[in-house]
Amino acid sequence: MKKVMLVDDEILIRESIRDSIDWKKEGFLYSGDAPDGELALPIIEEQEPDILITDIKMPFMNGLELTSVVRQRFPDIKIIILSGHDDFHYAQTALRLGVEDYCLKPVSAAELIQMLRIVSARIDEEHRLKQKNTYTPDKLYADLCGGLIGTGAAIEAAAQLDLKFIAPYYAVLILSFVPSIPDESEVAQSQIEAAELLLASTLVEYPELCCFRRSRSETVIILKGGLPDQISAKMDVLIRVLKQKKIHFGLKLTASCGGVHERLQGIHLSFQEAEDDRMFKKLSRQNKEALIEASIDHSPDSVLVDRNCLIDFLKLGTHQEAPGFIRQFAIGLHKINWNSMYAYYLINDITLELVQTAKLTFRSDCNQAELIQELQKKIRGISKVEECLDYFIGLLERLWVWRSEGSDKYGELIEKVKLYIRENYHNDQLSLHETSKQIGVSSSHLSKVFSQETGQTMTEYLTATRIGRAKEMLKTTRYKTFEIAFQVGYSDQHYFSNLFKKVTGMTPMEYRKHGHTADPVENFYKGGQRL
Repeated sequence: MKKVMLVDDEILIRESIRDSIDWKKEGFLYSGDAPDGELALPIIEEQEPDILITDIKMPFMNGLELTSVVRQRFPDIKIIILSGHDDFHYAQTALRLGVEDYCLKPVSAAELIQMLRIVSARIDEEHRLKQKNTYTPDKLYADLCGGLIGTGAAIEAAAQLDLKFIAPYYAVLILSFVPSIPDESEVAQSQIEAAELLLASTLVEYPELCCFRRSRSETVIILKGGLPDQISAKMDVLIRVLKQKKIHFGLKLTASCGGVHERLQGIHLSFQEAEDDRMFKKLSRQNKEALIEASIDHSPDSVLVDRNCLIDFLKLGTHQEAPGFIRQFAIGLHKINWNSMYAYYLINDITLELVQTAKLTFRSDCNQAELIQELQKKIRGISKVEECLDYFIGLLERLWVWRSEGSDKYGELIEKVKLYIRENYHNDQLSLHETSKQIGVSSSHLSKVFSQETGQTMTEYLTATRIGRAKEMLKTTRYKTFEIAFQVGYSDQHYFSNLFKKVTGMTPMEYRKHGHTADPVENFYKGGQRL
């Protein structure tokens, strides 16, 4: 709604214009008036009107002087001159100052409304052209990835660019060309352009993808879809197709993936995850190349460490078990020459794998790059196996802080949700929206957090709660199936019976007859109906 301000030294004219128009009905907001330009300026600064209507001849500061000041200080404000002076000189001066319209008093309400609508349309058109000129598809995608544009502005820009961009879920994929020969750090621009041309010819077969070239060797792809699994499958297929392409030119293609996130603002989160993945792969690739080179004279095959066992211990181990586990894990490291580069690259490679696994598993928002730089300094200081053991124990302790933060961060929230579901499972209208409203968080945030922290969706937990209560009632009451269905939140008896059999392997009547004591709800199926 455009804001309109009026400046005129005649109070009757100000009151007449103010009271003769239904401003809200006409799509405007009357933001104030003043008797002269000098008194008008502070109001203009405070209200920032879109349209200024001003008389010319006024005391202290006339309309032309006010217009000149406003044009300099507030160039976006549109000005309409309203004057009783039928003088070409006044009109010429006003037009030279850049006013939108010049009309003579007296002016009717209908005439003024028509002028305001014309000026309002010009404002809208200028805004549209400004946005269109400001944004290109590449800039819009880049700003979304960088978190530099809000949801409303992104939707408006996409509409102006005729981009079909809105979807429930998004994920980001970064494609990078790297030298296929480790020692070849410099690649000719012509080689990269040839590889990019081959990549572009492949991506054109997928018009639903949103792509932009971030640098001479990197292309960013935004995938969108209605379901997370749909996007993940699409990403897997795309990566597989691209990997099958024969990229020559002394280059190879690497794909770095971000997770699937809800809403437009989730693009930024997915991009950050893809960036972390890209950085990790780059560091890991460089480290492995150096490790291979350094191992030529150091018999790496004689050094055996069980990395999978170490990863499992990172996820499930305890502080008390750490010293004994690390001593057992590092038995093979006693053979290493700690003054060699091989020792550094081996420990660094294991470190990179541990940090990346911890970040993905525990969902930490810690700055991964800074942490790795810090750890690499510590690795350079290792000169004997005892120091290596202390280093790994310290690293595990540090990564377990992420594990602890991840498990404690949303504990109270999850308990509130579970309690609310247990107390209201009988309500057949219970929904994600209603639950999030009662808990006081957004539905998208609650859905994501609940799934991450519990390993099941809210629908799965609700269904498990309802089926668990139904089993109790089948064993302890003589209620009929439709009565039990209604009491646990299902208005459709047939739907309840089918779901009960899907979960327990038996119909409600079979369960009651056999008095089954096992609890298959403990291993409740994944992929239930959406809450």
